[in-house]
Amino acid sequence: MFNNQDSKSRKWHREAVVYQIYPRSFMDASGDGVGDLRGIIEKLDYLNDGTEKSLGVEVVWLSPIYKSPMADFGYDISDYYEIDPLFGTMEDFDELVEEIHKRGMKIIMDFVPNHTSIEHPWFIESRSSKNNPKRDWYVWKDPKPDGSSPNNWLSVFGGSVWELDSKTGQYYLHTFVKNQPDLNWRNQDVKDAMLDVLEFWLHKGVDGFRTDAIYHLIKDDQFRNDPPNPNYVLGKDSPYDALLHVYSQGRPEIFDTTNGFCEILGRHDGKFMVSEAYLDLPEMSKMYKACLHKVHAPFNFNLIYLPWIADVYRKFIDDLEKILDEDEWPNYVLGNHDRHRVATRLGEERIRSMAMILLTLRGMPFIYYGDEIGMQNVHIPPDRVQDPWEKQTSGMGFGRDPERTPMQWSGDEHAGFSETEPWLPVGSDYKKVNVKTGFRDPTSLLSLYRKLIQYRKKSPALLSGIYRSFDAGNKDVLAFVRESTEESIMVVVNFSSDEQIAHIDVENGVIVCNTFLDADEGGSISLKQLNLRPNEGYVVRV
Repeated sequence: MFNNQDSKSRKWHREAVVYQIYPRSFMDASGDGVGDLRGIIEKLDYLNDGTEKSLGVEVVWLSPIYKSPMADFGYDISDYYEIDPLFGTMEDFDELVEEIHKRGMKIIMDFVPNHTSIEHPWFIESRSSKNNPKRDWYVWKDPKPDGSSPNNWLSVFGGSVWELDSKTGQYYLHTFVKNQPDLNWRNQDVKDAMLDVLEFWLHKGVDGFRTDAIYHLIKDDQFRNDPPNPNYVLGKDSPYDALLHVYSQGRPEIFDTTNGFCEILGRHDGKFMVSEAYLDLPEMSKMYKACLHKVHAPFNFNLIYLPWIADVYRKFIDDLEKILDEDEWPNYVLGNHDRHRVATRLGEERIRSMAMILLTLRGMPFIYYGDEIGMQNVHIPPDRVQDPWEKQTSGMGFGRDPERTPMQWSGDEHAGFSETEPWLPVGSDYKKVNVKTGFRDPTSLLSLYRKLIQYRKKSPALLSGIYRSFDAGNKDVLAFVRESTEESIMVVVNFSSDEQIAHIDVENGVIVCNTFLDADEGGSISLKQLNLRPNEGYVVRV
């Protein structure tokens, strides 16, 4: 059923579809209302059972499962070398890795180098006195003469980055919540300690990492004030956006630091890293080139923010292709644990078209759990709010709980996620929008994802072919070809909520599928005058 050798022999990061799991919300096997490692093991066959009956993804990315007080739900780590008991044991993790590899899949873990928990032994030592050997492992500064914060830098979650420590009379820096003190990445001992963390998990069998908040690692060594943002709109934009963060993040030294991570990965065969940084194309190009071993790519989040306009998509994708060198592989992200659900952002009528674009573009596609069945943001009552960002900016809409709710497996109680009340509410649409229903309906969104992923695996053009956009003779239609020496695949998508006609100089093609999965698959089609229903797309072999 499974083909391990095939998985090992390929350049997996160039061919695989990645599926992000937020462990708290994927599957609860212990019955405490929180997802866990055994729950993930239980559902691996859904992701890939070696047949076309499964979703067919080839990489599983886990959000943090390390030991943590959970002030920021796992991103505040108190021990990088232990699994938090909430999720299970190290033995559970070892079994998960084994079962993932048995299915020919890879596993990516979150790597969180910017900060630790306030309860990490390193910070406990660091704050114990100004003379402690680990004092310089974190960022400490004296107050201004009037006792105020050292500068004007802001926390992503609201307020100042500085927290006064009464014992020593100095401020420590925290880019996120105050329970997450930032490590000092200008300290060589910190670098060595964190590189050891990477080595540990690589030896445990991990295939790669998603590096959290990489652009925040290096701060200005003079601690200069960030300038005000002239485009900031009070009451609309996040308080964090009141400043332009030219000194508190993204310093030039970040590229050497990134290459240090790549050096570690380069010592091991077949490893890969993606880094979290919200960048425009010029900065993205710099991040690609930071890694001399070419085992790294910065995340491309731009599709999350682009307006739903065909010409805008075409220009961005064309421009991205132009900035990449031959050995630099693109990627595309539609959603994650920090951004609202794609079905909520774009609307239910567009998510099929978006899935078709994601899974046919050149590069590595990332799927956030539940997007493949059309899960939407879930309303979180005030007494159920968990996210510290929402608690610090209440009512502004920046909370991340709505996109982190339990996976909707079935129409059973609690959506089949747990036998008890989950840590976050289940979506009210779970009886209709769930995996079980999706599998039963051959025209469901889940069926479309499965169709595209499984076809992608067999298509030389979609796996490694070049990309070229086409003028479809209609401003509302995005058209591009993926082409290899073996085949050519044309993708045509109507961005409009009205019927449109595409005009492409291709007389005869063979239908692979359309977004509604009601076309005559394998049938002949002409693209010279292709009638497209609202929000309809086609994949055609030409």
